[in-house]
Amino acid sequence: MKVKYLIYAGIVLGISYLVYYRISANKKLAAEGASMGKGSDKGKKGAGQHLNVNGYVVKTVSFNNDLEITGAIDANESVALQSEVSGLVTGIYFKEGTNVTKGTLLVKINDRDIQAQLQQALTKEKLSATVESRAKQLLQKGAISQEEYDTALADLLSLRAQTQLIRAQLAKTSILAPFSGKIGLRSISVGDYLAPTRVIANLLSINPVKVSFSVPEKYSGQIKVNSDIKFKTEGSTKTYTAKVFALEPGINPQTRTLQIKALAPNPNNELLPGAFAKVELSLSTLENAILIPNEAIIPVLKGKTVYIVKNGKAKQVPVEAGTRTAESIVITSGLNIGDTVLTTGAMALKPDAPVKVTLTKN
Repeated sequence: MKVKYLIYAGIVLGISYLVYYRISANKKLAAEGASMGKGSDKGKKGAGQHLNVNGYVVKTVSFNNDLEITGAIDANESVALQSEVSGLVTGIYFKEGTNVTKGTLLVKINDRDIQAQLQQALTKEKLSATVESRAKQLLQKGAISQEEYDTALADLLSLRAQTQLIRAQLAKTSILAPFSGKIGLRSISVGDYLAPTRVIANLLSINPVKVSFSVPEKYSGQIKVNSDIKFKTEGSTKTYTAKVFALEPGINPQTRTLQIKALAPNPNNELLPGAFAKVELSLSTLENAILIPNEAIIPVLKGKTVYIVKNGKAKQVPVEAGTRTAESIVITSGLNIGDTVLTTGAMALKPDAPVKVTLTKN
């Protein structure tokens, strides 16, 4: 029995020793980790005492408030040619992609049945005119009453109206160019049955062309009729000019923009309807404007902020911005002349962080 108890006691002592050893080892490791962490923090603190950044000293300049926006080129006049009546196409008198003048016959539709109706109506009208003439003579001699003559006259006027109606139907079988311009690709052939819903071809007047664009509401008062604009198109380095001829009378409530149209000469047909236009508007010139590099701006939930240097430390200040160019942005409030705006390190900066500033050329 004593041996059994001795074995149990030895097991308990062994387990106790292992537990004690593990606890001691864990404490030692924790102490070493804490010591290393403190050493690392000290290293970081020492390395991060000053953050090297670039800065820009704020000053005022004269700023030409030019606005670059996207527009579209439209034809001066445009129509999808369609027929008012149905029938077989008996003639096509235009060549695709060529210029046509106003009133030119473009397409002819079969009109034989209408021609027959016209001949019949003309015959009836001629007979009725003879009857009316005789009735008038008889009325002058007192041979018939006024009522009988009025009946003969009414018949003549009715037949003349029918003749005019048939002539109008006959005119619809000839499709004429409503204005001078360039006609596009046709979708019909001689012998096709043409319905009023079918488009024959597109006719465009492209000299001059219209340039359509919109400006933000805050610039709407600076655009006037007869103002000159400049624009470019994709794939070309040439700069074109246009003159504003119409403004929408109100602001679009969905986009908060003002729709504008300008006319641009196009004698060589270089400008094609449907193309994009990069419009350059010369607005007012701002004197004593504050401009800073775009990279200094930090977008935040409620607007924009920048970092400036004050007493060797970074300070975040809210600003209000205006027109933006490819490199700079106009600051309307929040900065003063002489402030040093930080243009690098925005992601690493925190308020009151010590910084070492290298000034960039203005």
